[in-house]
Amino acid sequence: GSGAAVLPYDRLRKTVLLVRQFRLPVHLSGRDGDTLEVCAGLLDGNDPETCAKREAEEELGYRLTNLRQVAQTFMTPGAVTEELTLFLANYDRASRVSDGGGHEAEHEDIEVVEIPFSDLLAMVLGQRIIDAKTVMLTLFLERALRRS
Repeated sequence: GSGAAVLPYDRLRKTVLLVRQFRLPVHLSGRDGDTLEVCAGLLDGNDPETCAKREAEEELGYRLTNLRQVAQTFMTPGAVTEELTLFLANYDRASRVSDGGGHEAEHEDIEVVEIPFSDLLAMVLGQRIIDAKTVMLTLFLERALRRS
């Protein structure tokens, strides 16, 4: 199914919110299966913006503001029909609504990670982030910050 992904940025503290979770296909490829990636989820009948906001509250524990779409892409067009809509958004300490971590009923084991954007960018440029949506959204945010 299609989905949405979002990279939240705190302008004041220059930090981003990510999730760390185990990904079996990554593990089976011989790498560490714990990936650091942007928040994402399946549309489940919703529009992409609603999905991104819902997933941010469930996984990250934050209510996002200034959600803006930066891309709509097929992640693996030669193999699957999954279409992913990518967003940037803002957050701050006051927008926290829960501890995050995902829904227990969905058996999600998600760790919320807040890091300086400069660290994320260094990890992407150093090829330590292997998730495509995270790489793309990091570069979109870098571009947006250079323009502002």
